[in-house]
This record gives sequence, structure tokens and C-alpha cells, in this order.
Amino acid sequence: MRRMFGWMPAIAAMVQGPWGGKNDGPEGDGQKGGGDGGPRNPWTQPGRPSGGQKGPSAIEELLRRGRESFGQGGGGNGGGFGGLPPRASGKALWPIAIALVVILWLVLTSFHRVGPQERGVVTLLGKYSRTLTPGISLTLPAPFEAVATVDVEEIRTIDVGSASAESENLVLTGDQNIIDLAYSVRWNIRNPELYLFQLSDPDASVREVAESAMRAVLASVSLDDALGAGRTAIEQQVELRMQEILDGYKSGIRIQGVAIKQADPPTAVNDAFKAVSAAQQTAQTYLNEARAAAQQVTAKAQGEAAAFDKVYEQYRLSPDVTRRRMYYETMEGVLSNVDKTIVEGNNVTPYLPLPEIKRRAQPTPAPDAASTGGQ
Repeated sequence: MRRMFGWMPAIAAMVQGPWGGKNDGPEGDGQKGGGDGGPRNPWTQPGRPSGGQKGPSAIEELLRRGRESFGQGGGGNGGGFGGLPPRASGKALWPIAIALVVILWLVLTSFHRVGPQERGVVTLLGKYSRTLTPGISLTLPAPFEAVATVDVEEIRTIDVGSASAESENLVLTGDQNIIDLAYSVRWNIRNPELYLFQLSDPDASVREVAESAMRAVLASVSLDDALGAGRTAIEQQVELRMQEILDGYKSGIRIQGVAIKQADPPTAVNDAFKAVSAAQQTAQTYLNEARAAAQQVTAKAQGEAAAFDKVYEQYRLSPDVTRRRMYYETMEGVLSNVDKTIVEGNNVTPYLPLPEIKRRAQPTPAPDAASTGGQ
């Protein structure tokens, strides 16, 4: 910065008027600017005599003070242009300095590096020109062409509503119920030139489109679906509707997904809603138990019917044998759990207590080893 301002004295010296030198101009020959009534030197400081030995002019004094303030000091005869030292040949270095500045300007504003996940949007005098792919690219120097890099792979997230109890995002469902909804939208950039030039505020546009699509979808579903049963279907419908609206805007944005974080009733009716939900869950539990019992009875009846069908098939093949077998099985089932006494004539066995004989025939359990040892 000091070097740049150091050039100012030389520039001012080049544009000085005919009275800029110390001994040049009309006052130098003593014919004008003296006390003879001639025109006064306009660059002479007020209060200084115009004839004889003249002091420095006002602009020379100003330039001298400027050189001293920037550390240049002294006159302008000991150095090159703008304080640059002259070359060994006596020529000034300022053309080389200007050439270096031009080269730096061309290099820094003409070569651009675009990352793997980025795209470079080139504008020519403010109008869209082309899109640069990843790598090193060459453009016209500024201000003719400008490059704006856009990350097209970054997934951006916008949260609508709040999962805390501080604020509510109330939405009306299709069955005239109100729920407090909080959800997030994930999106990225599909077309960088449309993203930069089509919408003035893409983030705000995505948020507004998300709210509009969510309210439109919830207006066609019931409260039960919004609270959990149809949440996945709602998210898919909102995503499709948002993409359709943004494509109509030519926004260059791709919706990656919609996720519902919270779907609760309003705080004012939350307790009553919990009581209703508990009653519905209890009723659903009773219905499930009744269905399970009905299925068990039905399965048992179907099994008995299948067994009867098999017996009937055997009965058709040999009715007498099947009938006698069924009789014996039935009597066995009836008489197996009752006390039976057989009495016959002809002096064989007048009395036969079958249950008592059965009990006597059963083996006597062995005594406990612990009790035997204790005796």
C-alpha cells in the first residue's frame, strides 16, 4: 500500500501545470507574477512574495508532505517512478511493476479450481454463460467473467415446526382434527444455474413449499393415519408433491426425503386425547382376545369334523366292525371312572368287588429312606 501511494507524487508531477517547476513558468523570468501588476501565479502559496527568490508552490509543498508521510522523504529526483529504484541502465522499473500486476490479475481471475462435489457457474458480464465441471478451468479475467462455485452433493436440511413444547405447528387433518406437527426436509442442488438465478431465496422457497405440500396432504387423511398408521405414506406423498411444485418453479432443487419427527395433539387437549387413546387400546385388546378364542374354537371344531369324516369312511367300508368298535370305545370311556361290581350266578362268584381288587393289586410304595434311617 505504501508503494502504491508512493507513485502519487510522480503522477502529480506529470500533471502539473506550466508553473509546477521551481524555476520554470512565467514567474521564473521575473516578468510576470512580480510587483509590476502582472497576473499572479495561481500555485503560489498566499502570503509569499511572488518576485525575487520564490519558495515552493502549494502543490509542491503538498506532494512533499505526502512523500514524507509515506516514508518517501526528500525530493523526487533520487529515485524512480513512485519511489521504485532505477535499474542499472538508468531506466525506470515501473513498466515491469505494471506488467507483474497485470500478470497476477490474469492468473488470479482467469484460473479456477472446481472441487469434485462442486460445479462452477460462469457469468459473462452478469449473464449466465456456462457451467464448469470439476477440475482446473480457464475463463476470461474479472470483471468480464465471474465464477460462482456451488456444492451440488451436500444434503441440506430444513426443519419445519419444533419438537419442543415452546411452539406449536398446528395442522388440520381431513376429519377436522388438529395435530401439532414437526418434520424435516432433506434436499440438494440438481441444477446449479437454475438454483442461482431462478429463485431469489431458495431456502425460504423450500420451506414454504414444504408447509404447503404437508398441509395439502394432511387435509386428505384422518387423524389416526397422521398419528402413526399412515405416516410413511404421508411422507412419500409430501415428497412427490414438493418435487412437482419445485419443478414447476424451475428451481434446480431435488427433494431427497421428508421425515415426520412429531405428530401429537395440541397441548390443550393432550390429556383427553391420551384417555381416548387408552380406551381405544383397551377395546382393541378385547377384540384381539375374542378373535383368538374364536379361532381356537373354530380349529377344534374343524379337527373334530375331520376325525368324524375319517370314522365315517371306515364305517362305510365295514359297518358291523366299526359299530362294535365304537361301542367298546364308548363303554370303555364311560365305565373307566366308576366303581364296578360283578355278580354272576351258577355258583361261580357271587360277588366280585373289582375296584377293591384293583387297589390291592397296586404295588405298595417303598418306605422313604430318610424316614427309615431316622427310626
